[in-house]
Amino acid sequence: MMLYCIEFKTPLGDMIAVSSEHGVCLLEFVDGKGVDKELAAVQAAYRSPFRESENDILLKMKQELRAYFSGSLKTFATPVEFVGTPFQQSVWRELQRIPYGSTISYATQAARLGNPKAVRAVAAANGQNKISIIVPCHRVIGSNGALTGYAGGIGRKQALLQGECGGGFSGLFD
Repeated sequence: MMLYCIEFKTPLGDMIAVSSEHGVCLLEFVDGKGVDKELAAVQAAYRSPFRESENDILLKMKQELRAYFSGSLKTFATPVEFVGTPFQQSVWRELQRIPYGSTISYATQAARLGNPKAVRAVAAANGQNKISIIVPCHRVIGSNGALTGYAGGIGRKQALLQGECGGGFSGLFD
């Protein structure tokens, strides 16, 4: 199976995206924490080299990200393909259920998954999410309301939440 890989600019910085023929399997900020490790995990899972080229899925993803940052898109339709354990995948699917402009705590996410004591495991799985923004781990915050852990940086997490929660993204554009 071919893996397509592109880098592109967003209002929050350059991103890298990888897609199979079925869905986006990685979307991260190029300067984010652990990007090289995530790229290696995707490549190992598919046993395929990266082809620096766009496919239809990556084109759709870029269009949707432009619409998201312009404030006109609240729900992504770009298909995703998770690379992770079954538990991680269940955590990431739950992230996709958090509505635009909303936040939940890691404890709430663990409870929604049927295991309220699994807060640390859920937080760790969120940290392994390889598909930023589309799989919105930025919408999960600490129980005390604090912004915690985001591979793209807390500043980006704050900007994403402010953009979604009424502040808009217009201040991000030059």
